[in-house]
Amino acid sequence: MSGRYLLRVFGCQMNQHDAEKIANLLCHDGYRPTSSTDDADVILVHTCSVRDKAEQKLYSELGALSDLKAARPDLLIGVGGCVAQQEGGRLLSRFRRLDFAFGSQNIRHLPGMLAAARARRRSLRVDWEADAQARFELPERHPEFASPTPGRAFVTVMEGCDLFCSFCVVPTTRGREVSRSSREITEEVRRQADRGVSEVTLLGQTVNAYGRPRPGRTPGEVSFAELIREVARVPGIERVRFTSPHPVFVSDDLIEAYASLPEPCPHIHLPVQSGSSRVLAAMNRRYDRGQYLSIVERLLAARPDLAITTDLIVGFPGETDEDFEETLSLCRTVAFVDSYSFKYSPRPGTPALRRHPEPEAPETAQRRLVALQDLQRDLTLEAHRRRVGQRARVLVEGPSRRGGGQLTGRCEYNRVVNVLPAPAGGALPVPGTFVEVRITAATPHSLLAEVEGAAKGIELPLV
Repeated sequence: MSGRYLLRVFGCQMNQHDAEKIANLLCHDGYRPTSSTDDADVILVHTCSVRDKAEQKLYSELGALSDLKAARPDLLIGVGGCVAQQEGGRLLSRFRRLDFAFGSQNIRHLPGMLAAARARRRSLRVDWEADAQARFELPERHPEFASPTPGRAFVTVMEGCDLFCSFCVVPTTRGREVSRSSREITEEVRRQADRGVSEVTLLGQTVNAYGRPRPGRTPGEVSFAELIREVARVPGIERVRFTSPHPVFVSDDLIEAYASLPEPCPHIHLPVQSGSSRVLAAMNRRYDRGQYLSIVERLLAARPDLAITTDLIVGFPGETDEDFEETLSLCRTVAFVDSYSFKYSPRPGTPALRRHPEPEAPETAQRRLVALQDLQRDLTLEAHRRRVGQRARVLVEGPSRRGGGQLTGRCEYNRVVNVLPAPAGGALPVPGTFVEVRITAATPHSLLAEVEGAAKGIELPLV
């Protein structure tokens, strides 16, 4: 089979990595990517159900795609990911021109579903794998599959979650915790390093729960900190990142890895969700404000330059103005370099929805979100301004959206850095390689830099 596919992706880095797996499978099946609906033979939407907004966006997409298929009956349309896992049967009933839907554990069945769709048979795969490890068994990277970011790679180390936060659908859409074999992980990292990858990001819903023994499930052979050490020993790997950890699994040996190893980047994304102990208890987060601050203190003692980012929810049912003020004060105390903040979104089947069918007033949640994001903008700009004049090592990704010949990449602290072009006659850094730069200016969204040793006195626009 040959043809063109268009893949639209919503959600977290795990979803982005799932999209890479989907693209690789399509490449094995003879398809090549396109950015246009006009010449696409297959259109896939890979979904996120963490917030209602992303789910509603899917319904709008499917409405438009149904109209497109009415004009082009041979077009194949599929939906994958967490909404498909949760609502797959209802999606097929509601959208009669949808050909197939599959959950996050069923990516490997995509070629079979495509074959069925070509034979005019609709299909649904949202069953849980009898062998949970089977979800990780996918073909090797196809020779013509293009990695999305030169020099960087995502590597799944575990999936699922056993913590059941009261607002979260992950245990029902991604399943319970399953850890991959550490041998499989390090072999995948070695293959990536052989292809020129120098930075890997280890992925999991509660990634630092990796390896812990669970009843009836296969644990990883090593702890998460030991896994980081194994990955760091792979020749060619210079940087190791991971996301998203849970505070309760920030162990002594993980903190020690930050103190003793150069490869773990000096950045951790450590979701807190709220600064109020009362709200954290209602969320079933399993720590309180003081315990979170203690974890931060220990991390900074091990790595004083550590950049800390987080996730925050405002408007959780029952959150008072006093609770919200505690969130603001926690942000100031930790001085988060950045945060992802959202209004609480009721999700089907969660304890929070059962206990509190009516969320906080939308205008209250919006007011709090604006105040939180205003504070974070100030904190981020302050953190960025402290970097001006410092040196950084940037892994170049490609041209910057700012134009002007600038390149973009990420520094060791996971901040976006836009790099001015080298002076006339100088060689441009190649995407996928490192470049030493000097930070010259800061914006609320990124850092600006020039290649170390480049001509001075260039005026940089602040946008």
